Amino acid sequence: MAEQHPGTSPEANPPLGPLPAVSYVMPVLNEAAHIEAAVASLIDQDYAGEFDVMLALGPSTDGTDEVVARMQRADPRVRTAVNELGTTPEGLNIAIRATENPVVVRVDAHSVLPRDYTRIAVDTLIRTGAANVGGVMAAEGVTPFEKAVALAYGSRVGLGGTPHHVGGTEGPADTVYLGVFRRDRLEAAGLFDEGIRRGQDWELNRRLREAGDTVWFNPALRVAYRPRSSYSRLARQFLSTGLWRGELARRHPSANGIRYFVPPSMVLAVTVGLILGIVGLIQLATGQGPQWPLLGFLVPAFYVLFVVVATLAVAAREGLRTSLWFLLVLPCIHFCWGIGFFFGVAKLTRNIQAYSGR
Repeated sequence: MAEQHPGTSPEANPPLGPLPAVSYVMPVLNEAAHIEAAVASLIDQDYAGEFDVMLALGPSTDGTDEVVARMQRADPRVRTAVNELGTTPEGLNIAIRATENPVVVRVDAHSVLPRDYTRIAVDTLIRTGAANVGGVMAAEGVTPFEKAVALAYGSRVGLGGTPHHVGGTEGPADTVYLGVFRRDRLEAAGLFDEGIRRGQDWELNRRLREAGDTVWFNPALRVAYRPRSSYSRLARQFLSTGLWRGELARRHPSANGIRYFVPPSMVLAVTVGLILGIVGLIQLATGQGPQWPLLGFLVPAFYVLFVVVATLAVAAREGLRTSLWFLLVLPCIHFCWGIGFFFGVAKLTRNIQAYSGR
């Protein structure tokens, strides 16, 4: 018997049965370095129910298709569909429509599922009657740079400390990482919004909740995630993330928590502080005008102090190279996210998405 929670009912969510069949859906674009490990983690699940794997292949240029073809020859349960645009929401919807199983597991090509992930997730769906369950994105790095990024992901000073990044108590949530869905509720919600390149999980979960369904967070679902491997890729990723968060904040202003406005507020404060400080320097050099604008330099100075203290608190034990990278990674995340947010609010999403990437 499923535990009933606000927004769920036996009529809305009929029983799935003890071992419902599962469809893993994954958009794939230029993931030759990660796709094999990601798919292997699906095939290796300890879930006893039937499953299939559907990969929506974008126009990759790094040999991804060849790697996938090799995996298909080894296991016929790995199937593919063409995703001509190569974007995430289109790929997800193509993969979902190409499958039929009653449970849909969203997977990212950068993620590696633990062996018990599907078993725990399906049990949680049945136990709670939720429409979607998910857990924690546990970022894991290999190089000092990747380790610094992973530390930023998993700390409150990096991405704000949301449960799907740092963990928390099991229960209803606004959104979760990835997602294990009841197909009937997913289809009733209209699948993913193909007009949103990033943040589509949050937006879909918002629609599910508005329809009276429950989105359920279970910290036992921890998914290993490989962060971006270079500074430029990280910058593009967070410029895009901030861009689409700004777009979503403009579309749904009442549905956004205060944490989404912290990075743009910080960017604005530091920028204004620098401008005032420069004005104060000019007035000091020329001897004309008051010198109080020099106090504006206190704002960027305070931010630099914050980054240094955060580095000592979060990354110092990880070694010198990782700590030095953390000093650069944290401002990259904050400023790219915050700058992108302004572009999104200003309806410039389409103008710069080609630069910022998937």
